[in-house]
Amino acid sequence: MKGEIIVVNDLMQRGYRYELAEEEGAAFAEGFTPDLSPKEMLALGVFGGKYMNDCRGEFPADWFADAKLCHEAARPELNYFLVNASKPLWYWRSKGWIHPDDPRGWFQWYCRYYRGRRGPDDERQIKRWKAMSRHVAQLRAHCARGDLSCRRRQRQALLHWAYDSRLL
Repeated sequence: MKGEIIVVNDLMQRGYRYELAEEEGAAFAEGFTPDLSPKEMLALGVFGGKYMNDCRGEFPADWFADAKLCHEAARPELNYFLVNASKPLWYWRSKGWIHPDDPRGWFQWYCRYYRGRRGPDDERQIKRWKAMSRHVAQLRAHCARGDLSCRRRQRQALLHWAYDSRLL
């Protein structure tokens, strides 16, 4: 709810606070038009189910009603395309892609943005999201429309970035 203060206490953040400046799923920056909500992404199967296991209290319970999660380890068979399309967190850190406000990376940023948080890293994260469109172009160039077996790893990676690669 707009104006609500969220306090985060999970394995990666203690006492982190943010305010919801917008209504959930609304008032996105111009040109930022993700195909999927976090709830839809979690239900489809992303990150091998190993994402958001200890921070569910921060987000609406209904996001997790149909989520494919695994507390022990990432399991590619939980992903929509049944493949691993993730890099480990240490890789993202080594590239300097992790902002201190969102220590889990882009998807955490997106979940918070979708809920209504706006912050200092929005422009950079949206730019990174837009850069993923090159993978959409590659699927269109190399796969028959609707052939979900073509470039499954690339399709799964796009799902991780809220692009619905099932539509390509």
